[in-house]
Amino acid sequence: MEELNGKMLACQILVTGLIARVANEQRDPLRFLTDFRDEIRAVVNGVRIAGVDNSDRVRAVAVQTVDELFSLMKPPSSDEPAGPAS
Repeated sequence: MEELNGKMLACQILVTGLIARVANEQRDPLRFLTDFRDEIRAVVNGVRIAGVDNSDRVRAVAVQTVDELFSLMKPPSSDEPAGPAS
């Protein structure tokens, strides 16, 4: 399980770095990150999750992970409630 968690963490860091690099090449990096985050959250909220008993829990974890990745690049928007500190 530790190996899987390590691989997932590495993938998350890689994706975060790639998104940040693309954002830095944009005229308005913060606007790009905000728009991209909103698009990804819409996909997570709209995707059909099959094969699990509690798809709401899977979706909640996915949204939380997206928020964590984007929080590495920019603070949450002022209209979003701050999540609990880990």
